Amino acid sequence: MNKRIAVILVNWNSFELTADCIRSLGAMDQSDHDILVVDNGSEDGSVDKFNQQFHHIILIKSTTNRGFTGGNNLGIEYALGKGYEYVFLLNNDTFVQKDVLTVLTRYMDAHPGTGAIQPLIYFNHNRTLVWNGGSFYNRWIGHSYVKGYNRPLGSHTNQVKQVDWITGCAFFIRSAILKDTGPFAENMFMYYEDVELSFRIRQCGHKLVYHPGTCVYHIAGMSNRNKVKNKEGFVNPIVHYLNIRNRIWLLKKYTGPLQALPVMIFNFFYLAPILAYFLLRRRFSKLRSVCKGIRDGFRDRIRP
Repeated sequence: MNKRIAVILVNWNSFELTADCIRSLGAMDQSDHDILVVDNGSEDGSVDKFNQQFHHIILIKSTTNRGFTGGNNLGIEYALGKGYEYVFLLNNDTFVQKDVLTVLTRYMDAHPGTGAIQPLIYFNHNRTLVWNGGSFYNRWIGHSYVKGYNRPLGSHTNQVKQVDWITGCAFFIRSAILKDTGPFAENMFMYYEDVELSFRIRQCGHKLVYHPGTCVYHIAGMSNRNKVKNKEGFVNPIVHYLNIRNRIWLLKKYTGPLQALPVMIFNFFYLAPILAYFLLRRRFSKLRSVCKGIRDGFRDRIRP
C-alpha cells in the first residue's frame, strides 16, 4: 500500500545540500511518506551518489535541467500516478522540524476546504529570523510580498491565517486539487511559479493557509548565486531575466481592467531603478537580461 504523502525534492548539481535535506526528513516523527528526489540532469555525479547512499528514496531522473517547475512536475506526475493523497514540494536547501508532516497533515485532514498549506519558514543561518511568515499579494499594484522577512517571530507571523499564495519552498497540497488545477506552468522555469499555481488553486475555490505551528529552516539563495563574485556580482544574470519576465507574465494574466493603470505605474517605477542601477554599475550583462526579460514578458505568456 502506498504511503499518504509524497515529499518531492529537486536536485541539480547539489548532492550535498539534497543529502542533508534527506537526512533531516529521516528524523521526522511521521513515517507515512515517501521521499521522491528528481535529479534535473546533474553533471556532478549526483545520481550515482543517491543510488549508493540512499536506498530508501525514489529517484526520478531527467536527462536535462527542466528548472524548478519541470523538475517538480516530474515528481508530481509520479505522485499522482501512484495515488498519494498529499504532495509536499520542498526546496532541497532546507531542514525540517521533526513534526512538520504531522502538523500539516493533521490540519488538512481537519479542514477539507483548505487546498494547500505552508509552515513557518526561518533562515537557516539564524534560526530566530523569519524567511517567510505568510505570503500576500496586492492586486492594485501587482506586488507579491511576505510577512516577517528577516525579523524575529512576532504577533503578525505567529498565528494560523489564510494567505494569498504559498511559497514553493514548502508547498503542501492535496493531490486531488493538482488533478484539477494542473501542476506548475513549466515554461516559467523558476520564480513566480508558486504564486501562479496558488492563484489557480484559489480560483477553484480552495483556501490557502499559513501555519506557524511547525517550521522549516531555509538556507536561501543557493540556486541563484555564483560561488565567486565577478564584475556582475554574485547573482547570475539569468535570475534577473526570469524574475522580470515571469513577473510581467503574472501581471498580464491576473491583472483586472480596473487594476491595470495603477499596476502599470507601480511596475514602471519598480523597473526603472533596476535598469538605472545596472547601467550606473556597468553591469551590462544584467542590464541586457532585464531588458530581455521585459521584452519576452510582453511577447509571450504563461502556458500551464
